[in-house]
Amino acid sequence: MFEGRVAIVTGGTRGIGAAITEMLAKSGAHVAAGYSKGKEPAEACVARLKADGASVSCHQGRVDDFSDCQRVVDEVLERFGRVDYLVNNAGITVDKTLRKMSNDDWHNVLNVNLSGAFHMTKAVLEHMIARGSGRIVNISSVIGETGNVGQANYAASKAGLFGFTKSTALELANKGITANVVAPGFIATEMVKAVPEAALAKVIEKIPQRRLGDPAEVARVVKFLLEDGSSYITGAVYTVNGGLDM
Repeated sequence: MFEGRVAIVTGGTRGIGAAITEMLAKSGAHVAAGYSKGKEPAEACVARLKADGASVSCHQGRVDDFSDCQRVVDEVLERFGRVDYLVNNAGITVDKTLRKMSNDDWHNVLNVNLSGAFHMTKAVLEHMIARGSGRIVNISSVIGETGNVGQANYAASKAGLFGFTKSTALELANKGITANVVAPGFIATEMVKAVPEAALAKVIEKIPQRRLGDPAEVARVVKFLLEDGSSYITGAVYTVNGGLDM
């Protein structure tokens, strides 16, 4: 389906990002999986996919640094000649109540989760415009819609992606480029599983489906939005949260 296409997935070697990388690679795309820390786990993820016959490469870089984002994009273009898809998935949490949250706690989360999407989009934009095609998917969160105690910085960053994506979609609609949002709920990743058992049980009680989502369930929606047949979908928000925001 995606043979000959190239995708960049930031935060593409862990959690939801790893599931997206795997699904796109198994659909025929070459996936340039980005990571910022943890070289050995990142390389292990890529090696596992390569052993299954997937075309994947590993790229270290910081999405909160525009020059680093441009370097990674240039690296991918030099090695693989094109970028068809950009999935802005990289994200961090620094959870504290407002009274305890420092300026650095605020800015670090915004710089990665929101500015990171801007940096990567900006870095790949001229290439996509020149080619007259491209797909951008930004990974937000149900927390961007509902807010959450102790996550004002995270909620603000994920809510910001809604407005950023819609503006991007409007500006690029006549250039063959789409931009959409996928907003997961509570997904069974390492980060969520690390939540204390009692607290996680309370979260699951609030989810109408009474379970955590699987990373592959998010990846399937991303894959759908990247397909050629999804070219008339832009500026949209797709929620994958078991009905949590109803």
